[in-house]
Amino acid sequence: MDRLTISLDTDLANQFDEYLKEQGYSNRSEAMRDLIREKLEQQSLEKQGLAGKSSANCIGSITYVYDHRERELASKLAKIQHDHHNIAVTSLRLPLDHDHCMETVMLNGETHKVREFCNDIIAKPGIRHGKAYLVPVEVKHSQHNGKDHIHKTPKN
Repeated sequence: MDRLTISLDTDLANQFDEYLKEQGYSNRSEAMRDLIREKLEQQSLEKQGLAGKSSANCIGSITYVYDHRERELASKLAKIQHDHHNIAVTSLRLPLDHDHCMETVMLNGETHKVREFCNDIIAKPGIRHGKAYLVPVEVKHSQHNGKDHIHKTPKN
């Protein structure tokens, strides 16, 4: 393991320590590793999008809140998921009150197609607080007990 040393001004260090407490980190190193991983994953996904690499894959989720009274919105969301059954692996819907639901859809597939799926949902009228979280993965094909096997390993 490599050791890195950084210097922070006092205000930034205090803010970072407060962040550690809020997030439940026991030390600065773990928090820094997670922040660095998050930034590198984001950069990898951005590079894939800019380079137009259609073979790049990701896993992830999209979560959004919507008003189920919005004209035909629930059926439109269900149709989008059915039309993209190869991307939308599963979903969980949580009623929040008499009018609003929160839904999370687990995603898997080529990054550019997953992004299009997410953008299509988030842009629908009636969708509130839509947010996608994508993690770049390497797809490896192998055999296990004579059966084809697919592994999706998060990129470092």
